[in-house]
Amino acid sequence: MATSILEARFRELILPHLDSAFNLACWLTHNRDDAQDVVQEAAMRAYKYFAGFHGDDGRVWLLRIVRNTFYSWCRVNGAASQTEFDETLHSLDPSGDAWPEQARATPEALLMRQDCDRVVHQALAALPLEFREVVVMRELEDLSYKEIAAIVGIPIGTVMSRLGRGRKLLARSLGATLGGNDGA
Repeated sequence: MATSILEARFRELILPHLDSAFNLACWLTHNRDDAQDVVQEAAMRAYKYFAGFHGDDGRVWLLRIVRNTFYSWCRVNGAASQTEFDETLHSLDPSGDAWPEQARATPEALLMRQDCDRVVHQALAALPLEFREVVVMRELEDLSYKEIAAIVGIPIGTVMSRLGRGRKLLARSLGATLGGNDGA
């Protein structure tokens, strides 16, 4: 009976966050297949150790396991994956609020948006891992500084510092790519 309650709690607290886990793994590995492997291993670890989980925020706990699994995976498979970044995997939803309805309607606008998305994702993918992971967690997963600190295992001040430096590197890269001011 206790096992079914534990399994129900696992389904309720952990399984809804598999998409976030996969998104983080994709940004860390740069490869959809490797990300699937990392998330599968992380989900198995989460299930195995779930009886020891006593919190209510399964998302933070699962993302920390994904991150730790990624670093373990890197040790086994060598350095972080050097596979080419898959822009279609990380493309933004074209129905997002960032673009007005009329701007999404024309083929030219769609091409401009796709090119902008591609440039931003390439710049984000090029960030050093320690900055990329906090930027992804904050900007794409909308996690708080406290949640990121818990996942990465660093103080909140370090999260803020890495996020600030990551944003500056991203802005500099985008400025150089788009031919604008690099912010220096």
